Amino acid sequence: MGNQQNPSVARTIARRGLLVSGAALLLAPRSAFAKECVGVSLPPELTLEGKVLVLNGMGVREATIFNVNVYVAGLYVETRSADGERIATAQELKRMQLVLLRDVSRADMTDAIREGFKKVTGDDFPKLEARVEKMKALIPELKKRDRIAFTYRPGKGLEISSSGRSGVIEGADFARALFLIWLGARPPNAGLKRGLLGGECSG
Repeated sequence: MGNQQNPSVARTIARRGLLVSGAALLLAPRSAFAKECVGVSLPPELTLEGKVLVLNGMGVREATIFNVNVYVAGLYVETRSADGERIATAQELKRMQLVLLRDVSRADMTDAIREGFKKVTGDDFPKLEARVEKMKALIPELKKRDRIAFTYRPGKGLEISSSGRSGVIEGADFARALFLIWLGARPPNAGLKRGLLGGECSG
């Protein structure tokens, strides 16, 4: 009987417990929660080569004057940043994960990739052209809900993997140019870049 708790004391302790747990929930890092954009969910983090990569953000690729949603992109990095140039240039493990929202022909995707590289590199495009063509050969016909990943491993190159097909393109300069297509000064659409750099993801 000596250790029986006064009911009013018990209620006070319970209320304090709820307040503490509620505060902990509010203060929990955003990475503790799954992320979703236009119906596509991506894990808040993933482990590659023993390193934990966090989801920097998610964005939607829109196309045509009707702003048709083509894919959701999720950017995984070692260290979060809102600086696209820094992310593209950093010699760190990183991945861009695309989830298709509609069927996309191989021709349309590879044309978009080539134009993206030309826009980013300008007069330096000829230095990368052979590798761009090699990358294009790794892109399959893409169907709704397909996934394609672009993973940069410092010192090893950029791995493209989708639908059981994969290959590696060498060169930090190539990887930087690819990531700048999404994160540079002239992304395919502003909302895509904004979402990838931690802003609102909408489509």
